[in-house]
Amino acid sequence: MEDRSDKRVMLAEKVRDLIIQMIHYSLELPSINYSEYISRNLCVNYTLLSKSFSKINGMTIEQFIIHEKIEKVKKLLSHDDLTLSEIAWKLRYSSTAHLSSQFKRITGITPSVFKKIIHGG
Repeated sequence: MEDRSDKRVMLAEKVRDLIIQMIHYSLELPSINYSEYISRNLCVNYTLLSKSFSKINGMTIEQFIIHEKIEKVKKLLSHDDLTLSEIAWKLRYSSTAHLSSQFKRITGITPSVFKKIIHGG
C-alpha cells in the first residue's frame, strides 16, 4: 500500500512539473487562474495540492510560480529580442512595473541592470 507521504511527494512533483511546463514550454500562459489550471490538469483538489506542495518544497505554489516566471524573464531578457513590456504581457503580468518590482524582489536587481550585466554593458 502506498504511504501518504509518497502520495504527497508524487503530487508535489506533478505540480512542479506542470508549472515548469506551463511557464517555460507553453506558447501562452493559461488565461484562467493558476490554481484552477493546476487543479483541472491534475484532477485533484487545489487545497490538497497546495498543502502537499508546501510541505514537500518549503514554499507555496504561488512562490514557486513567481520564481519560475522570474527565471523565464531572465531567459527572455538574455535573448534581447523582446521589450520588458512585451515580456510582461507574454507572462501575464498586470503591468511592467509589477514585473519589475517582482524581479527586483527575487533577484535583488532591476531587469534593466540584469540586461546590462548579461549583455556586457
